[in-house]
Amino acid sequence: MTLINLSAAALADKLASGEVSSVEATQAHLDRIAAVDGDVHAFLHVSADALTTAAAVDAKRAAGEKLGPLAGVPVAIKDVLCTIDMPSTAGSKILEGWVPPYDATVVARLRAANLIPLGKTNMDEFAMGSSTEHSAYGPTHNPWDLERIPGGSGGGSAAAVAAFEAPLALGSDTGGSIRQPAAVTGSVGVKPTYGGVSRYGAIALASSLDQVGPVSRTVLDAALLHDVIGGHDPRDSTSLTDEWPSFTDAALAGRKAESLKGLRVGVVKQLDAPGFQSGVTQRFHESLEILAAAGAEIVEVDAPNFEYAVAAYYLILPAEASSNLAKFDSVRFGLRVNPVGGGTVEDVMAATREQGFGPEVKRRVILGTYALSAGYYDAYYGSAQKVRTLIQSDFAAAFDKVDVLVSPSAPTTAFKIGEKIDDPLAMYLNDVTTIPANLAGIPGMSLPIGLAPEDGLPVGIQIMAPARADARLYGVGATLERLLEEKWGHTLISRIPDLSQTEMRAATEGAI
Repeated sequence: MTLINLSAAALADKLASGEVSSVEATQAHLDRIAAVDGDVHAFLHVSADALTTAAAVDAKRAAGEKLGPLAGVPVAIKDVLCTIDMPSTAGSKILEGWVPPYDATVVARLRAANLIPLGKTNMDEFAMGSSTEHSAYGPTHNPWDLERIPGGSGGGSAAAVAAFEAPLALGSDTGGSIRQPAAVTGSVGVKPTYGGVSRYGAIALASSLDQVGPVSRTVLDAALLHDVIGGHDPRDSTSLTDEWPSFTDAALAGRKAESLKGLRVGVVKQLDAPGFQSGVTQRFHESLEILAAAGAEIVEVDAPNFEYAVAAYYLILPAEASSNLAKFDSVRFGLRVNPVGGGTVEDVMAATREQGFGPEVKRRVILGTYALSAGYYDAYYGSAQKVRTLIQSDFAAAFDKVDVLVSPSAPTTAFKIGEKIDDPLAMYLNDVTTIPANLAGIPGMSLPIGLAPEDGLPVGIQIMAPARADARLYGVGATLERLLEEKWGHTLISRIPDLSQTEMRAATEGAI
């Protein structure tokens, strides 16, 4: 097995033992990026300092300095996060080439833990999208099939991990932008409890919904990264002051658990819809059977207000986005377009936004501004916030009966690039299962549960837990991951096609 195929935990063990140097591991991933990213387009920028940083970590290890468990392991960073040494564009032309004067807190914590930033990953512009087709720099391609989307908005991070360009990545999740890409790329993605990971230095889309989280190929790897980035940050006013347990310990315990006896698993009736792709529904119910066989009690849960989640979300998010994006005014930073013949500050601002923002951003800003306007605030934004409270009440009632809730992570497998780009409503419905968790602020995880029989593409299951119970996700997720791998006799990611092959899915047809 080559270095790029190792899990982050396995690579970390080799680094700690001295069997492999961080320079060797980093070079292997840089070589992989050079070899395949022309086709995948997961990265917008590759760090020029990665090898220098890796050499410094190797020197610390050689000097006997005590290092963290992920020291020397490479990591990719979604371009929504500020980095002092690399451009941070949020996938938009309005920030093209902009290098922030500071690091996001999560990036600073990566550096303090001696991980090696490989570069910045592609994303839908300002995280507005479910396919990474709305990036101003072109779409990312799914490593399972280069003609298909890798999910969004964090398709770049998920694709980088699935294509073995990075063992770990950071994403952000406003309505499913970590979990939905994880589902369609066969990777693991976690949206932590709102406030559990700092948002300082994350370019804001919707401040009451955004959450930074880990992307990986295994549940344990996600836990290791979550332990690095999580915890209170005084620079984030929404950051929780809780003392968090070790998510790594939770994942390790879950991996070793002999049964799930006593665990109550709730299946949300509204998120197990008959309109979902048949292969998604099939793999989801097979996973429920595996959980039941391991001793879990499967309980159907009714959450009637989930029916209105998508509608509420697409009023709350645009409203907050219209406020957050007002800062891109051509005056303080970013792109500036001067109209022919000159003009007022307002003229410059209008010309800059016309050229710098893409169509999806404009659509949502206009919608959000309208929803917040005088005479419409109560009818739209105010009503959506009331629905949000009802959804939170549905979750509270559900968690009185069960320990975790489950659903498919996405209603379909990866669709073809361009298939839904001109149908915003169809695109928005890709987040139907993930949006409720963001509205309620609870944690959610997506992990792969097989390939859909009809197209050989990955399917994910979403596990949700009460707020602050993130460790529960890692315990249950690690157990289910182990049970699935025992059933298959291999990991799902090991069945991903070789990117050098022309027939992208030939090796996976009917494999699982």
